[in-house]
Amino acid sequence: MAEQAAQADDVREIQEAIVAGRAALGIELGSTNIKACLIGPDHAPLASGSHAWENELVDGVWTYALDTVHAGLQGAYAALVADVEQRYGVRPTTYAALGVSAMMHGYLPFDADGELLVPFRTWRNTSTGPAAAELSALFGHNIPLRWSIAHLYQAILDDEPHVPQVASFTTLAGYVHRALTGRHVLGVGDASGMFPIDPATGDYDARMLEQFRHLAAAKRPGLDVEGLLPQVLTAGQDAGRLTPEGAALLDPSGTLQPGVLLCPPEGDAGTGMVATGSVAPRTGNISAGTSIFAMVVLERPLTTVHHELDLVTTPAGDLVAMVHCNNGASELDAWAGVFGQFAAALGQPAEPDAVFGALFRAALDGAPDGGGLLAYNYLAGEPITGLDEGRPLVVRTPDSRLTLANFARTQLYGVFGTLALGMRVLHGEGVAIDTMFAHGGLFRTAGVAQRLLAGAIDAPVAVGQTAGEGGAWGIALLAAYAGARAEAGTDGGAPALDAYLAERVFADARLDVAEPEAEDVAGFAAYLERYSAGLAVERAATAAL
Repeated sequence: MAEQAAQADDVREIQEAIVAGRAALGIELGSTNIKACLIGPDHAPLASGSHAWENELVDGVWTYALDTVHAGLQGAYAALVADVEQRYGVRPTTYAALGVSAMMHGYLPFDADGELLVPFRTWRNTSTGPAAAELSALFGHNIPLRWSIAHLYQAILDDEPHVPQVASFTTLAGYVHRALTGRHVLGVGDASGMFPIDPATGDYDARMLEQFRHLAAAKRPGLDVEGLLPQVLTAGQDAGRLTPEGAALLDPSGTLQPGVLLCPPEGDAGTGMVATGSVAPRTGNISAGTSIFAMVVLERPLTTVHHELDLVTTPAGDLVAMVHCNNGASELDAWAGVFGQFAAALGQPAEPDAVFGALFRAALDGAPDGGGLLAYNYLAGEPITGLDEGRPLVVRTPDSRLTLANFARTQLYGVFGTLALGMRVLHGEGVAIDTMFAHGGLFRTAGVAQRLLAGAIDAPVAVGQTAGEGGAWGIALLAAYAGARAEAGTDGGAPALDAYLAERVFADARLDVAEPEAEDVAGFAAYLERYSAGLAVERAATAAL
């Protein structure tokens, strides 16, 4: 009885927090799901909602239509509200703060009337090679293919007719934030994937802005890129308020009230750092989804430019080395779907989580090197390995050992292959990492992907209880942080972001840490050597098919 009474008290406390608008809301537009996460004053997740969507390949461009963005936002928000009502019997009308994040980079150019000039070009497009190479050489700073400035300059090089009409450009998170608030701003982490940031100023690099102005002047005199970019904000700053139009966009029922504080919009890389509490130097995290990337907060700048490493920032503006791989778990998902169909054909249908669990557990029994199998998860091009297009492949020699265990382990190794190549470059720079934190759905099956990842990068990998919550929880935490800063006012009552996370969010967090096992380290090293040599097969496949 006492336990039931305590649970009832907990529910009443949550109900009161929701009704009083003391909960914070985060919404993240990922590659395959738009997820909303509601957290309480103690930062624990209270409810969630999601909406599935997929990018489209239209005229050779990976894109999402803006109508699909709007419908997805509304679907995820409606699902969240329904979850709140089902759990707590109340319907939220306002929040302590709200935040939006989305997949980083890409290109959304608008004219002076706010009309999108060309379809959204996502991070997945690899058509900006000449622009990225020229800008990297000019700046002495790696400019990846997916960065917004590479897309803009490639459009200039190609003399695209929309360029003279560009009045602003932004990322997906920046677009949604402007639709909700009317403000053309961006969190520094996401902004660092548009144009290089100077860590000393926390703003776009002035020297590089001037270099770009001179470069573009030959083809587009008068083009002022600084005037087109969003204003840069750091974590905790006031990024505007939810307008009546924004409230109606998110909640067409009219229940949601305008006036909610919004934190700076961020990219999924930044929210991954926040969701794992890895925003201080010598910490890092790995996020696994449609893409997979590692973020390592640096103690000092790198000694040289590496095309495998992107220099971005934390949401607080600290320098980060990013290993970004275009291809993550999508091919593994596809194979899990095939095995699920096979089970159904045998008259033994299984839920997707059960199929994944069976595959992952089988992987633990696989040979440390994958038994001679190779898996390439390249649905799209992969800049780190120099591929403009991808061809998913499973490759084996006649003497390899094709078993379920080896196949499952190899598919997981395939997710980590390109990432490991980039991490080795980082290791060569002498960058020290105390622990890597991992998050994303790949780590929901306890002890499998985490253990194999520790072997792949030869470093401890920690997974928390919220590993499956991902970036939606991360942006909700950034929203709560902005709310705390606003409540503290200008008297400096709120700590810096790293201290806020350490003291108020993760102080009592329970972590499962997997140390690298010698057998896994050696096995993956052998696999990676075979993987690197086998890239010739991948290149031949892209040329032939």
